[in-house]
Amino acid sequence: MNIQARRLGAAALVAVGTAGAAVAEPTFKGEIRIGQTLPYSGPLSGFGIIGQAEAAYFKMLNDKGGINGRKIVFISLDDHYSPPKTVEQTRKLVEQENVALVFGSLGTATNNAVHRYLNGKKVPQLFILSGASKWADPESYPWTMPGMAIYASEGAIYAKYILDTKPDAKIAILSQNDDLGRDYLAGFKRGLGSRADSLIVAQATYESTDPTINSQLAALKASGADVVFGITVGKFTTQFIKGLADLGWKPDMVFVPTSASSLTFLKPAGLDNAVGLLSASAQKDVNEKQWADDQGIKDFQTFMKDYMPGADITNSNYAAGYLYASMLAEVLKACGEDLSSANIMRQAAAMKDVSLPLLLPGVLIATGPDDYLPFQQMQLRRFDGTNWVGQGGLLDDK
Repeated sequence: MNIQARRLGAAALVAVGTAGAAVAEPTFKGEIRIGQTLPYSGPLSGFGIIGQAEAAYFKMLNDKGGINGRKIVFISLDDHYSPPKTVEQTRKLVEQENVALVFGSLGTATNNAVHRYLNGKKVPQLFILSGASKWADPESYPWTMPGMAIYASEGAIYAKYILDTKPDAKIAILSQNDDLGRDYLAGFKRGLGSRADSLIVAQATYESTDPTINSQLAALKASGADVVFGITVGKFTTQFIKGLADLGWKPDMVFVPTSASSLTFLKPAGLDNAVGLLSASAQKDVNEKQWADDQGIKDFQTFMKDYMPGADITNSNYAAGYLYASMLAEVLKACGEDLSSANIMRQAAAMKDVSLPLLLPGVLIATGPDDYLPFQQMQLRRFDGTNWVGQGGLLDDK
């Protein structure tokens, strides 16, 4: 993906997906400079849509006068989902672009590569798109905060649902062999409690560099499992869903992480093959009929029409970008005239029951100096071939 720099109004710049240096404008008094790295190319390039939506959201805010009279300069650079590239681009953002914070960068391994650097520089690393539990450690890393429910809690929610609805399950698990996979797996096993050893009949892992996961799926099928949890990312979610269909394997329940539920990954596998898939979310599904008259959804639809005409609104990554950008906007508004790094972090850690338009009713953002988890409530969802449909009420990891 080669997305060119976009100029927003007379005093702001958004450079989205440019692997080289961002196009620089003269320094204007009253800017808020925000940096980000995302994979606009490579196997996870589908997530680049999140950055595009965020750029459009900040343009909308700039068109309305910015935040507290300041225009937003949003510089989002392509890191190919490669940790060394993340380091290179993040250093560029901090040392050349002089960003006030790094926001919404994607991935556990990629964020880990710049974790110590950003904390050492005292640059806020806000609302990163990874649910690894390590990001919510204000004592050791006070400048880092996640923007998602942590993977371990999501895994525990799936496990508890299985215990409630299919207590005799025979469970097979495919997980990515990294911190993401291990966090989900640890939470899932914790949720199963003392029954984990008896219910889990097979486990397999894959490396992010593997070309396919066909052999792992064949081995899992041979176990006789009737419940499958695919802790997959990007193209491996597509392979996972398509692989089950190719094997003629139809378990009673199949789970994928929230981060794998985008239509970007389901469509190449065949939407018919994804029917019945289970996941979870803290967001409203903008395509679900129950939200047709919801004002937050209507505002999002207007935003998409005005600022991203022609985009596929059914792709949940657009809504994700809109949500995360609105979360950051709340923090920046609370900063008032003080845009120092210390105050940005102080306000991020002082959110009190904040409700955002695309969060499910009852999901409130609440942080504190010792609590860097914005929210932990989620709702299970089932894919019906077109949309994700909510199942029951909110669940949490308790």
